[in-house]
Amino acid sequence: MPSSVFPELRFWLLIAFSLVLPCAIYAALLFRRAVSSGTVLALGMLLIVLAGVDVYLPQSLSHLAANTASAVDDAVFLSEVGVALYVLPVLFGGIGVNLVSHVLVRHLTQAERRFDAEHRND
Repeated sequence: MPSSVFPELRFWLLIAFSLVLPCAIYAALLFRRAVSSGTVLALGMLLIVLAGVDVYLPQSLSHLAANTASAVDDAVFLSEVGVALYVLPVLFGGIGVNLVSHVLVRHLTQAERRFDAEHRND
């Protein structure tokens, strides 16, 4: 029986996927003077994938925490605090979907303008 979930790789992946990588993505998008549509699309998709991983990891860790002797990991993963761990994936997934939809809407608007310009003389 493991003594705690905190030394587990899954815990550190949760930290990386919930805090480090999304903050790095936001920094990359906010502090760049110019960003291509492809980059915005890729980073938006990455945020959606990270949100999916962030839903799986707390569930996995809560099952593991139930089998440990430590009360600290029980307090984090098996209580109301554990529910708060699902707020971040919802936030990141929502922002990722907004980024992807922004790129798609922008592309479709430009495509409609090109179509209208090409068929104006018809």
